[in-house]
Amino acid sequence: MKTVYADLHIHLGQTETGRPVKITASKNMTLRNVLEHASTQKGMQMVGIIDSHVPEVIAELKQLIRSGQATPCAGGGMQYQGTTLILGTEIEIYDQHCLGPIHVLCYFPTLEEMAAFSHWMTQYQKNITLSSQRSYVEGRILQRKVQELGGLFIPAHIFTPFKSLYGKGVAKSLGEVFEPNQVEAVELGLSSDTSMADSLLELQNYPYLTNSDAHSLPKIGREYQKMSLSEADFQHLRQALLGQGNQRIEANYGLDPKLGKYHVEVSRRVSQLAADQSQLYQGHPRDKPIRPPYIPQVPLEYIPGLGPKTLNTLVDTFGSEMNVIHHSTKAELEQCVPGEVASQIIAAREGRLVFEQGGSGKYGKVKNYEA
Repeated sequence: MKTVYADLHIHLGQTETGRPVKITASKNMTLRNVLEHASTQKGMQMVGIIDSHVPEVIAELKQLIRSGQATPCAGGGMQYQGTTLILGTEIEIYDQHCLGPIHVLCYFPTLEEMAAFSHWMTQYQKNITLSSQRSYVEGRILQRKVQELGGLFIPAHIFTPFKSLYGKGVAKSLGEVFEPNQVEAVELGLSSDTSMADSLLELQNYPYLTNSDAHSLPKIGREYQKMSLSEADFQHLRQALLGQGNQRIEANYGLDPKLGKYHVEVSRRVSQLAADQSQLYQGHPRDKPIRPPYIPQVPLEYIPGLGPKTLNTLVDTFGSEMNVIHHSTKAELEQCVPGEVASQIIAAREGRLVFEQGGSGKYGKVKNYEA
């Protein structure tokens, strides 16, 4: 089995020719830059680029294959250096069953399925060249198409106040908008964690994903999951989500919810939903599955005193940010960074950091650490 660090929600800012993709993302978030940074700087073995539906991005991916820089995986996905690319798209849906926009993530095994999906979406979406555009397709119709093409359907950042399933006044229950048995997983978002989501009865049997929703290169890997897979490809990812074989999610690494910029609002909303669902839930409560641990993880850029030059020194020494975060010892760290920075990296790993709480659109920050 292989240890795979996976961040499955990464945006592109523009194409190689300079055409915009995700308007709010950095212009240096091109396909090549994202793949190179994820592989060499971050040390991610799997990434989901969720703007892969854009026709010019599909053309760029085909060119990477023709040039030999990327190789299709037998089990789905594409191999680029040490990283597997999972082809994904983020859709903003409006339909008669929801009061506001909902973002969902759809993933497909190959470029052929992604191209077919992109073409199909042109009847519901005015501008297929941009990311997360308003799409007038019912959730259940979208799910059926994703299933037909062998894809994965995952509601995105489900508790974010805006553009999410459980956002402000959108839905009280997943079943109001989607077919529950055609949802493979749910994405928690930056202001919630496993314990918060588990207070909702209807979510108890869905696996949780923790992803960065990166709009800039440094934000790649600020949330991710550690997986145990036979191969880092689409089919083994699917098996891990469905609990098949011995493929599994070992741990979710995410921001401490207190650092999330909507933590206060999300906490209140989760409490309200939990109370509502105790009355609304029509299923039969089952024993909760044994969940992987949710491990609060502070990105290295959050560590006080750890600037870009110091971060580059750490990556040069240990090979990647994942190696710094998970495998460096304090003694090794002290060989290349100040002792206080080394102590805070270890404190972050051990969950001993003290935070200033975020909310109202403002991220929290690290204040200190417990000795």
